[in-house]
Amino acid sequence: MASLNVTDVIKELDISKSYLYKLIDKKNILIPRSDTGRYFWDENTVEIIKRFLHIDGLQDKDDTDFLISKLGLKQLFINNRRYLGNKYSLSDFIRKTVDENCKGVNIVIDIFSGTGAVANTFKDKMLITNDLLYSNYISNYAWFGYEKYSSKKIIELIYDYNQVKTKENNYMRENFADTFFSADDCSKIGYIREDIETKYKNKEINFKEYAILITSLLYAMDKIANTVGHYDAYRKNVDFEKKLVLNVLLPEETVNSNNICYNLDANKLIKSIRGDLLYLDPPYNSRQYCDAYHLLENVARWEKPEVYGVARKMDRTSLKSDYCMITATKAFEELIEMADTKYILLSYNNMSDKGNDRSNAKISDEDIMRILSKKGKVIIFESDYKSFSTGKSDIKDNKERLFLCEVFSEEKKKMNIPCPFNYTGGKFKLLEQLQPLFDEKEVFLDLFAGGGNVGINSSSSKVIFNDTNENLINLIEFIKDTDTDALLKQIDNIIEAYNLSNTSLYGYSYYDCDSSRGLAEYNKGRFLKLRDDFNAKVLAREIDYPMLYVLMVFSFNNQIRFNRKGLFNLPVGKRDFNSKMRSKLVLFSEELKSKDVQFMKKDFREISLDDFSQETFIYCDPPYLITNATYNENGMWTEIEEKALLEFLDEANEKGFSFALSNVLESKNKRNDILYNWIESKGYSCNRLNKSYSNSSYHRRNKNSISEEVLITNYPVDWRNE
Repeated sequence: MASLNVTDVIKELDISKSYLYKLIDKKNILIPRSDTGRYFWDENTVEIIKRFLHIDGLQDKDDTDFLISKLGLKQLFINNRRYLGNKYSLSDFIRKTVDENCKGVNIVIDIFSGTGAVANTFKDKMLITNDLLYSNYISNYAWFGYEKYSSKKIIELIYDYNQVKTKENNYMRENFADTFFSADDCSKIGYIREDIETKYKNKEINFKEYAILITSLLYAMDKIANTVGHYDAYRKNVDFEKKLVLNVLLPEETVNSNNICYNLDANKLIKSIRGDLLYLDPPYNSRQYCDAYHLLENVARWEKPEVYGVARKMDRTSLKSDYCMITATKAFEELIEMADTKYILLSYNNMSDKGNDRSNAKISDEDIMRILSKKGKVIIFESDYKSFSTGKSDIKDNKERLFLCEVFSEEKKKMNIPCPFNYTGGKFKLLEQLQPLFDEKEVFLDLFAGGGNVGINSSSSKVIFNDTNENLINLIEFIKDTDTDALLKQIDNIIEAYNLSNTSLYGYSYYDCDSSRGLAEYNKGRFLKLRDDFNAKVLAREIDYPMLYVLMVFSFNNQIRFNRKGLFNLPVGKRDFNSKMRSKLVLFSEELKSKDVQFMKKDFREISLDDFSQETFIYCDPPYLITNATYNENGMWTEIEEKALLEFLDEANEKGFSFALSNVLESKNKRNDILYNWIESKGYSCNRLNKSYSNSSYHRRNKNSISEEVLITNYPVDWRNE
């Protein structure tokens, strides 16, 4: 059988060489090799590979790699964009510095994010990105925004856009023909951008897909632009040899679901956010980024403004940065003063007096150290770095410095936030006793979260809520994912639609009742109508979470309970959505939004401890074996579950996790011998809780000090004082 070379093979299969080798590796296809590892190709091997390509090379619609290759496209990555001050080459240095010197970093704020090169190196964290330029915001959303998108749709649209041939006299051709791009490429850019806008307005694509397509267009424009890396000017009398070709951008779908992207002034945004690490890469000199990238900003915004001057710039007054002006030091000082983070990491090179006036840094080293030192302890790290220059400066020994500030910790009393509904067994009233006993780490795992009273008040910035009550977890997740003002409006609309009481507006006398007697008589019929409508949706397999929350607020004792059919079955209560309940919801909602919160709905026996980092603290508040509550009806928690949980905690102890278990040893003449004997045999600490909010310890030889409520830990209670 005649031998073939790899060129013959990929031509016959109509795929790229890279995809050929990827397919062989992915499908473990056995191809004969020489001693040096070189493949032997012949017609038989081609036929074998064809079978893996779904018979005779037919295209698998779900295989994005194959589809990209089949359509002759290329994939783009975050580093494929030229940008002044881009830190992609320093990203490993930045990440290494953080990993080696910072503890408990779960939320990273990149407040001058540019094209997202540094944010990308922290993509395993919760990211808060921000940039004053909309073109950067839209790119950051494409890369890091959490929203599902269709990769197949993106690939096919990119392919279609690359086939476009047009000379239409649109906005781009009228204003930019034969400047930064050829006239025909301007027509193509204008056509594509208008089509993206139309598809988004017609809801053919979602915002994530909208951002991906715009970003792909911006990257393609930047690759062929007739510039020296920015859009302050273009070269005249050139041949436009390169043509516009869009590459495929397929962001990872595993980004953190809590990521947030902003397009605001950094000094205004810093007032309303908090995190663990604030990374700062502000403009260093007088070069305004809106001047350098005005054309890309224009295309991203697509407002079609009037342009003027040789460089065809739009009005950029609102996009000017204080960090490029004489006000830079003042702006920096205000930003640092307002920052609410554990660490601040500033990138700033040593260009204060090395370049020309435009290249020189606006903030001196002395001012940087003075400002940061007031905030915390500062360490400086250095790395060689090639700076941007117009060619007029002789710049040598340029270094990028990282100023790491470990912020001074302030001993300020944090107000605990209650759950905005009454979940039986909630530990809010015991929090002041529990919290000093916790061995909190980077991550807080609330294994039996219930209403979330304990997890929401954790000092950890990353909290994982787990509970088998899916309705409860989904409700908390809904509160987190919904804008607080929008949530309040939905609740108010339901209350108004069902004509339920609203004492926060009208008081009790309006409803011919008083606070002691309550509102049950007025609300009963209206409440039952709401309950029936909610349960009708449940039967239709739809859970309306705003309705569920209103039901809980107006139900007996503000509780949540479902019967075996999954229908809400509590009667009406005495209270309504009064100002106290409203305040609870607002505080709870905003606190959820400020943390890196993840949700699970698993039985603890389905959870693998190998999925969690060693810096995870496990808190358990399971149903109590010897007590009764609504969450423990119908024998949901038996000796089988009790023993399984204790085995789970033993495994956690063996693997080096710290845990705390809330429970009772004795109640109403009952004694939990399983738990009692477990503590005795393992030697765990048993910390007694009481109404006076004082703490004491029970050890194996001190059996008389047992109180009803206890916190069992696998570390000594006096560990903090050692």
